[in-house]
Order: sequence, then structure tokens, then C-alpha cells
Amino acid sequence: MTESHKDSDRRKKLGGAIGEIGTQFDYSVYALMAPTIAIHFFPAGNPAAAILGTFAVYALSFVARPFGGALFGYVGDKFGRLAVLSWTVVLMGVGTMLIGMIPTYESIGLAATLILILCRLLQGLSIGGETTGVESYIVESAPATKRASWMGTVKSFSYWPVAAVAAIIFGLRSALGEEAFEAWGWRIPFILGGVVAVVGYVLRRTLEDPDEFVEAAAEYEKMNTPENAGTVSGAMRGAFGTRKSMLLVILLQPPYAIGAYLLSGYMYTFVVSHGGIPATSALLSNMAAIMVLAALLPVMGKLCDRLGRKPMYYAGAIWLFVAAYPAFALAGSGTVAGAFVGQALLSIGLSMYGAAMFTGMVEIFPTALRCRGHGISYNLSVALFGGTTPLIAAALISATGNPVAPAFYAMAGIGLIGLVGVWLVPETKNTDLRSSVYGLPSSAVPGRTDETDASDSAKVVHRA
Repeated sequence: MTESHKDSDRRKKLGGAIGEIGTQFDYSVYALMAPTIAIHFFPAGNPAAAILGTFAVYALSFVARPFGGALFGYVGDKFGRLAVLSWTVVLMGVGTMLIGMIPTYESIGLAATLILILCRLLQGLSIGGETTGVESYIVESAPATKRASWMGTVKSFSYWPVAAVAAIIFGLRSALGEEAFEAWGWRIPFILGGVVAVVGYVLRRTLEDPDEFVEAAAEYEKMNTPENAGTVSGAMRGAFGTRKSMLLVILLQPPYAIGAYLLSGYMYTFVVSHGGIPATSALLSNMAAIMVLAALLPVMGKLCDRLGRKPMYYAGAIWLFVAAYPAFALAGSGTVAGAFVGQALLSIGLSMYGAAMFTGMVEIFPTALRCRGHGISYNLSVALFGGTTPLIAAALISATGNPVAPAFYAMAGIGLIGLVGVWLVPETKNTDLRSSVYGLPSSAVPGRTDETDASDSAKVVHRA
């Protein structure tokens, strides 16, 4: 590979990673600031209700994700991957920065909570497009034999911001003192999210759409009829023509969604509330465990390119199923070491499963319809199983009084849903992206027949 090609590959990875950094930075600020948000945006007097309300708003933002996936999925397939990536990072930054400027409940009452909800909905809309856009962009840009490796590297950057946010909050608490931080210092990380978004926008404007997408889009336009091409109804028909792939995405998502949102969205609060560990120590344990996940994702990506997607799916799902109970038992043990080890157990399983999932769930869609089908199904599944996880975890503990109750919810999601998806999904290592393992559906292209679909499905190209 020439030096110019290496530089080009680095720019593509950086372009994907910078948006992951920005969007995950913004989302992580809310999750790690949940106890403080509960104080400032909900009525005083009932701390348990305030925490539940905070996580309810966290979950509500995920309602917007499928709409963001559908909207930006259409934009991504019609106008290009970079059209999506350039703007989703900006919308996320705006939503985050505004949260840092909202007057508190004590100042303006219920209006503060309502504005918070609107900001979170804006964040949900943007991340619904960002996730699909960046995953499609990376898979289509990478060499066929390095898709999971590239994806693992880019996705690892989505977890470094979680650790960075934890470090920033820790530093602000130490520098300002608890009283000043709780009074006004908590706003600083939210405002910083807007700065990160500007950097992401500038870097992404210098990139170009992958050749794979450009060529596939041209082919698809030739096959489409004038009355169907370019319409939203036609776009949706095309997306749901990939319904087999969409169903698989919904089934494959729960193990990762539940595990990841327990780790990054709930464990800090759990360790503080039920482990009795001071907030700063709990932040450090959560930050260290998330860094384990970030460090392992590129390694597992390389392994996934070598072994295939299916073995990594199975290894990760089984690990998460077995580790769920001890993870919560250790995290709630009351020691910093136990909190770290418990959370790290989740990180190891997530790195195995995620290396296959992020890549494989993109590969099962044909290029011309990838953003649409993936955007709707991926974000619907995340909304159902990811965004609700912190709320369900808190509610289960409140209802049962058992601090390890969320572990059984995680085991159910992995065992009852995730493993079914893993069993059904085909191996997609080295699959030809243009048609995918299922081919371009006839419902997406007027005049095509089911026999054409069957013919295309057989054209799975295994490149060296």
C-alpha cells in the first residue's frame, strides 16, 4: 500500500471516528450527570422519583432514534453518506449545548423539564442518523478483508469519550468542589459538547463518499422507474423490501444494547446508589471498565475478520449471558476493585459481540438500500432494548429490592432474543456488499421478480 493510500485510509477512519467521539461525548454527559440532572430538573423531596424521571427522559430520547434512522437513512441512500455525517454531529452538539444553558426547575418549574425533553429528542433524532451513516460509510470504505478491523477501530473511539467525560467530571468536581460543581459547574461538560461538534463538522466536510456507494447508487437509479425514484414512499418500500435483514437486526441488537447501556448509562449510578462508593471513585471504576471495552474492540475486530462473524456472535453472547449476574454482584459489592471487575466483565463480552455486530448488521443489507433498512431497524431495536435499560434496571431494583435484579433482565434479553438472532443470521464475512447475502429485493426495484432475487442471492462473492 502506498503512503498516499495509507493517508487516505487514516482520513476515512478519522472522519468516521470524529463523529463517534462527538455524539458519544454528548450522550455520555447526560448519563454520567444523571444524579445532578435529577436534582436540577425535577421536583425536590423524592430522590428516587427524580432518578426515575431522569432515566425516563433518557429513555424518551430513544423514541426519536427510529425517526432519525428513517429520515437520515433516506438522505444517506439518496444524497450520500457524507450528507448525513456532516449534519448529525452538528444537531447532536446543539442539543447538548442547550442542556447546559437551561434554567433549573427551581427557576422556571416544569418548563425546565420540558425543554430538557426537547433537547434529548433532538439528540435522539441526530444519533439515529449518525450511527447508520458512519457504519455504512466505514464498511463501504474498508477493504473486504478488513471491514471488522476498521469498524472495531472506529467504534472504539465511541467509548473513549465516555472515559473522557468521566475524567472531565472528576476533574471539575475536584477543582471546583462539590458545592460549586452542583451549583453551576455541571453545565461546563454540556457546553463543551458543542465545541466537539464543530470540530467534527469541519473534519467531515473534507471527506468524500465511498466508491462502493457511488457505483451502487448509479446502478440502482438506472433500474428504478421515474415515478418511483426519489420519492419518500418509494424509499420506504425499498427499505421494507429488506425486511428479512431488518428482522435480524432487531433480534441481534438486544445483547449489545442491554449490556452497553447498562455499562455506560446505568452502572455509575448503580455503584453509587447500591455499592455505597463515593461518586469520584465510582466514576473512575466506570471509566476504567469502559476503557477496557475501547481497547479490546480493535483487537476483536481483527479476530472477527479472521474467524468470521458467527463465531464472534456466539462467543460474545454466551459470555454476556454467563457474566451478567456476577457483574452486578461484584459492582454492588461496595469495593472499588469489585466495581471495576464487575463492569469489566461486561466490557469483555461486549467487545466480542460488538466486533461482529457492528459490521455484520451492515453487511446483510444491499448497498443501495443500506442506510434505509439498517437505519430503521437498528434504531428501533436500540430504542426498545437500549434506551429503556437504565429505566428498567432502576425500576426492577425499586420494585424487588434486589440489587442484582437487572442481571436477570440482561440474561433474558440475551438468551431469549439475542441467541435466536445469532442462530438465524448468515455468515457475512467477505460478502459482496452490492447485493448482500439476500440480494437486492424485487420490491425495491419495479419490474424485478422473485426469481431475480434468488439469482442475486446466489451471487455472494468471497474475495481473497
